[in-house]
Amino acid sequence: MTQSPAVPVTGPAGAVRVGERAARTLVSEFARRNDAKAGLLVGATPESAVLAAAIEALLPGDRLTVVPAEGASAVALRAHVTAQGRWVADRVRVVDTLAEADAAAVVIAAEPVTGTAEEARTAVDGLAKYLAEGAVLSVAAPLFRTEGAGAELDRQGVLHGVRTDLVLRNSPPVRVHHLRSTPAPAALAASLSPAYRPSSVPLTRSMHIDSNGVAAAGITLGLAALARAARPKSKLWLLPALAAAPVAAFFRDPERDVPEDPSAVVASADGQVLSVQRLHDERFGDQEWLRIAVFLSVLDVHVNRSPVAGKVVDYFVADGGFVNAMKPDAEHNVAAYTVLDTDHGTVVVAQRTGLIARRIVQRAPVGALLARGERFGLIRFGSRTDVYLPADAAEPLVGPGDKVVGGSTVIARWS
Repeated sequence: MTQSPAVPVTGPAGAVRVGERAARTLVSEFARRNDAKAGLLVGATPESAVLAAAIEALLPGDRLTVVPAEGASAVALRAHVTAQGRWVADRVRVVDTLAEADAAAVVIAAEPVTGTAEEARTAVDGLAKYLAEGAVLSVAAPLFRTEGAGAELDRQGVLHGVRTDLVLRNSPPVRVHHLRSTPAPAALAASLSPAYRPSSVPLTRSMHIDSNGVAAAGITLGLAALARAARPKSKLWLLPALAAAPVAAFFRDPERDVPEDPSAVVASADGQVLSVQRLHDERFGDQEWLRIAVFLSVLDVHVNRSPVAGKVVDYFVADGGFVNAMKPDAEHNVAAYTVLDTDHGTVVVAQRTGLIARRIVQRAPVGALLARGERFGLIRFGSRTDVYLPADAAEPLVGPGDKVVGGSTVIARWS
């Protein structure tokens, strides 16, 4: 039996291929939830990489409902699911039409959205009807579209977005939009694992390079090529060519083992603890704060991670100078503040620029949920990261001079 016309149209089958990396990105919001949850996958075929990724992400208490793609056979899909074994068959239900599906915590469109803006809006609205309270809709669109479906999903992301992931290693490249139509409770963050982010390019199983590093290394190699073409007898092209490797290394992004202890607060960045102090900051309320400041040298990993599980409820940038981040005057440097709502109260992470650092990257929009130890941004070159905790709810476990590892070192514990 083929799919009912009630299923939202997501574009011609096969118009955009969804490869393994894009499929894993589409399924990431389903895969990162460690509680028992319901998922809905729309537009699948037995050969779909998205279906394979969704099945791989299943946990014992999960339920996954699968709707076949337009023109695909529900009978063939059921046979494919049954062939995966009893464990999978008990957790995956194939229905003939979307109308038979129930609301889910994560809804995934297996086929990218293409076509006009109106068609994209219709597809998103049709799938959004099946989102439970605070649920996420994950949908892809071709990257190189400045209008139509891609532009409409960008607009939807501004309204309700959790985040947008860029997947360059796909044919063609796609943007994967994770959208919410209703807010999620902050408490849900405690049940999440750090999200899979294609912004990190894997070199080995344990070491990645952030996409900023790939771009920076590409620029230096491009400059080397231009220099050699302009002056073929000169050796000046070697300077930018040799700089490519250390530039890329600055943006290294290693995998980290995040402590499972729910009372642990982890370091937001690699580096050396500058200070641990109690203070008041009227920008965040009248309460007293425990602030742990960490200095990042140019040799440290500069990817920043969330110290706790929580929901991003505010983000703002404060103007200032570019003083050496180790000096007290760095208090007044340019800084980006990410404010989190957590089970233990408000937590703030400050990404401060330094003498060399002039660029702050923050990838967690307001409304996003962050797991403890999850990547949420980076600072380019030497800088400083401060973690503000409610002073009456946390006890520090580090002191000035201690070396910490982002996402792994426990810098404080909830009391």
